[in-house]
Amino acid sequence: MANREEYISVVNTLKATLPTITMQQRVVLLQQAVQQYGLSAEDAEEILKTSGLVVGESVNYFRVLGLSLDEIQGESENDILSIIEETHQKCYGESLRAGGLPRPDGRTQEQWRTVLNQARDVLKDPQKRVEHIAIINTETSHFDEAFPQDGTTNLNHTSIQLAIPENMMLIPEGEYRGRSIESSLGDSKFDTPDHTIHVDTFYIDKFPVTNAQFKEFTDANPLWRKTTRRNEWNKIKQKMSIFSRFHDGNYLNQWYESNFPIGMENHPVTNVSWYAAMAYAQWAGKRLPSEAEWEKAARGGLIGQHYPWGDNLDPDMAHCGKSVGTTYSVGLYPPNNYGLHDMAGNVWEWCLDEYALNFYATSHKQNPIAGVNTPEELDELLSNFRVFSTDRVLRGGTLFTTSEPMPIANRYGCSPLNTVLRIKLLVIRQPTSSTKFAANVGFRCAWDVRLKS
Repeated sequence: MANREEYISVVNTLKATLPTITMQQRVVLLQQAVQQYGLSAEDAEEILKTSGLVVGESVNYFRVLGLSLDEIQGESENDILSIIEETHQKCYGESLRAGGLPRPDGRTQEQWRTVLNQARDVLKDPQKRVEHIAIINTETSHFDEAFPQDGTTNLNHTSIQLAIPENMMLIPEGEYRGRSIESSLGDSKFDTPDHTIHVDTFYIDKFPVTNAQFKEFTDANPLWRKTTRRNEWNKIKQKMSIFSRFHDGNYLNQWYESNFPIGMENHPVTNVSWYAAMAYAQWAGKRLPSEAEWEKAARGGLIGQHYPWGDNLDPDMAHCGKSVGTTYSVGLYPPNNYGLHDMAGNVWEWCLDEYALNFYATSHKQNPIAGVNTPEELDELLSNFRVFSTDRVLRGGTLFTTSEPMPIANRYGCSPLNTVLRIKLLVIRQPTSSTKFAANVGFRCAWDVRLKS
């Protein structure tokens, strides 16, 4: 009974705060009643009905302007802005000509013009547009998933997070067109044809994970700390540590024991293996992005461009160069259209996928993850990542051997134990290749709008 009264108090507090709630908020309330307060779905429905909470209509700003997503799909940003402005002027003029005639939806013409202006302002802003598309795409599916057409209530399979992790950006559901430049530990590079991939809505970190953030993780998880000399000599402690099990021996090489270099708290963490990146993501309640998600996010909505900012080779847009010997603080270079920084340059970033040469030439088109073919296999990868040993994908960094930023399409594969990127490069006038080490392997995390497990 105490749980029921506590839930009623939550509902009443929400009612006093909000005049209406969205359908998504209603689903969340029902989910909380069942999973957090132990109520039956029927009891939760009755409480909401008795409370008088009103489910308000979510405004689809594309419909307000008489547009569809198909009309802007594949268009350049300038063309999208022109389409929005043109349709807004048309609708606004029609409302002015209607004078005082009431609208079928009950709004006055003045109220409708306010909605039209809101629609224009949201859809002309790239980031607000992305977020609005995500809401449109997810809200209906949340409701259909929780309340199937057979009249049952299926709350156990509805995972909706209210609190979005800090410093993450929403990437909308949809297709992107990309290409791949392959290289795996010195294999000959070759291009694959353009491929079209569909990716569901997800969130991704604005910046690579920093030294300060990774230290919070190691402080909370001593087994993932850098092993000290004393621990190396102590066989018992060595068996407890990850020193020889989940990296190549250069783990957190720039750190002194448990501390990163002074003044580098906002630099991306480097010398981390795929295992360490997976462990951090799990601890943070996130995961690594799939390679397809990473590429869609890096392209920022641009179609077929070489870099996150477009086709122009501009070294001032990313941290790169032959003399680069260290990282830069995250966020010093301009973001792409999705608000993401350092998608080119600074560090190479681990992805969830197994490395498969020429993967996109044969992969399926819907949310592909190399090495994963079913939801059960994805759950196994996320929960038991330490048992996997196949090569993993790195995307997005720069080499210390070039003054140019790397194109988005570049992909490398190496052992999940690696904490440095080893590239075999042919040296002029030498018959054999030499190995170049680039100690700039880091990562950023992703987060599902609806958790997959």
